[in-house]
Amino acid sequence: MAAKGSDVRQRQKSQRISTVVNGNGRKIKEESANTSAGNLTSFANILSFLVGVLCMVVAGYKHAWLQFMLQETTLWFSNIQEVEREISFRTESGLYYSYYKQMLHSPSIQTGLYQLTHDNHTEHGHEINLLERMNIYQELILSIIYKILPIKNMVEPIYFYLYSIFSLQAVLVCALYVTAWLLSGSWLGGILTACFYIFNKDETTRVAYTAPLREHFSLPFLWVQIAAISYFFRPSVSAKCEKISTVVIVFASFFFTLGWQFNQFILLLQAFTLFGVWILDMVPLYKVRTVMVAQAGSLLTVCFLQFLNKMILGSLVLSFIPAALILMTLKGEKLVACSVAVRIAKVIFYSVSVLVLMLLLNMGIKYAINLDADEHIFKFLLAKFGVSYARDFDSRLYLCNGQMFNFLPFSTIEKLTGGLVLPIYVFVHFVLLLILAIAVLQNWSNNVHDSSVTKDHPVAKKNHLLSNRPELAFHSIQCLLFGALALTTLRMKYLWTPYMCILAGAGISDYKAWRFLLARCNMPGAMVQLVRHFVTLIVLVALLALALPPVLQELEDLKEFWDPDTVELVEWIKKDTPKTAAFAGSMQLLAAVKLCTGRPITNHPHYEDKHLRKRTKEIYQIYGKRKVEDVYEILKKYNTGYIILEDSICLAPSQDGCRLPDLIDVDNGMIPDSGKKEPGLVYSRVPRFCDQIRFGGQDFAKYFKAVFTNKTFRVYKLMDG
Repeated sequence: MAAKGSDVRQRQKSQRISTVVNGNGRKIKEESANTSAGNLTSFANILSFLVGVLCMVVAGYKHAWLQFMLQETTLWFSNIQEVEREISFRTESGLYYSYYKQMLHSPSIQTGLYQLTHDNHTEHGHEINLLERMNIYQELILSIIYKILPIKNMVEPIYFYLYSIFSLQAVLVCALYVTAWLLSGSWLGGILTACFYIFNKDETTRVAYTAPLREHFSLPFLWVQIAAISYFFRPSVSAKCEKISTVVIVFASFFFTLGWQFNQFILLLQAFTLFGVWILDMVPLYKVRTVMVAQAGSLLTVCFLQFLNKMILGSLVLSFIPAALILMTLKGEKLVACSVAVRIAKVIFYSVSVLVLMLLLNMGIKYAINLDADEHIFKFLLAKFGVSYARDFDSRLYLCNGQMFNFLPFSTIEKLTGGLVLPIYVFVHFVLLLILAIAVLQNWSNNVHDSSVTKDHPVAKKNHLLSNRPELAFHSIQCLLFGALALTTLRMKYLWTPYMCILAGAGISDYKAWRFLLARCNMPGAMVQLVRHFVTLIVLVALLALALPPVLQELEDLKEFWDPDTVELVEWIKKDTPKTAAFAGSMQLLAAVKLCTGRPITNHPHYEDKHLRKRTKEIYQIYGKRKVEDVYEILKKYNTGYIILEDSICLAPSQDGCRLPDLIDVDNGMIPDSGKKEPGLVYSRVPRFCDQIRFGGQDFAKYFKAVFTNKTFRVYKLMDG
């Protein structure tokens, strides 16, 4: 019996040992399987990330290549003469490029810098600091790079300039791609966003047709900044990543501000957005303050680089940011328990307070620095929205510049709808605004009697729809403001349409949105992923099928730049006029004259300075009904040697009172040729100068001599009186 009991105990002991061994074995196998699965998942994530980055680079490159090829097919840029290439940079674009060319031709960088800061060719007879007046640091930087690097035998100066611009457009598309990727969690959303942008090119960019514009240097950095803000506003970002994204925000804000004179208006809208997400309690105070300080630091740094440019110092955004920071400091992050109605009243109070404080600060700053150069902007805005009636030349010139300052036309809506982006964007943005409203109400309702708000813990725990995605609040508000600006000012649609592409691309491929939509179907996560990727691909294929054939057809439609009259004019100026001879004429034409001939000009298209506006209006009396003696005295006042008259301006049919001679007539108090009578206007007994001078006569021969004419231009030399 004892032996039998001993055998039983031995078998039980063996079973226990076997159980332990087998259990550990299963545990080890499970851990090994989990480790293998984890490694596989990690590898898949890394591979997916690398594929996403590769697709981003390809998208950026393809966009840059497409824009360059569109320029080539439109102008046959590689085969036309250098003078024709330069003339193709029309209006202000030619003026900006002339400074890049001037720096390249200067004997040294130091000499070139001196010439830019002591320029007397751009406004003949008046020395100006171009680096203070205009945003041309990009031309300065590119010219210095071209001078320093050993690339003169590899690439022509004009192509180096253009390649730089088109490379920045690649950066812009990459920034849009990254923003959509961050918002949706899928690089397929980035691809869709990039394709929306590329295939709606006529409404998203004009770089292929006017490459040197300031916005093409500046906007890529704005979208880099917005992408960095998208990441910075995430609640789960580590301290290290916050610092990195802050550095990106600072540098991107600086380069955006450096490149474009309209930066202050865009940064003002962004500052409004930042104040909004703070006052609605969507984004922590320290993050909002960080971005605002980056904005202010960028503006002040650029102001310093532009020799204390008064327009920057007196900008509304540099008054709004201090006002907002003051209110933020006073309010802090404390949330006093109160009803939703009281919370709404507080939001209204703080919003009104910050605007009043901004206006007071702005008036004080303008008074202190004696700034009135921007008064024409407010006159124009009041006239545009029907608050006042403008009869002054400056306001009417802006109002008549339909390509820049008109309301957004319906044709743009039609084209964006045909390109698929607008309907998707409208739906996504509407849903975002609805979610934002619900999230705000949830947050405020949670904090009415929130036990977490105590003396020791004054900040309430946020628990609402956007608790983990506060960056969506930022984008929904900022896109709304950009849209309002685009609807009222046509030129600014290039801010709104890229945002359409981002929200449309991110909205379609957003995982959490699809998980919410498919929640009742009890689908597993893998199936949700499959559905969202499938739908994204379907939209992408539809877009390519719809938009790719017209783009390929456009690339095959070869054209050539053709402006022989302007070429003949500038060649004559270079050959038959002294290098010191100053020319007067239309702003747009004179930019080409300065670029192609290097001759001094009396006025130019950069219309931001008060004294230049006065000078331009006086020079434009050549298209008014003025006595020959009066016009001669005005031109001599600015040491003019030659005037260039254009029949396309002088004899243009009157249309809505917006042709240049009509603007001059009304400003002079005369009834224009259209016959439209307004209070205070009278008929002129003096014929139009630009028309009468063609017939000569003793009165004109005493002061002017015809020296050149072709189908488009007439040039007259001023005689010594």
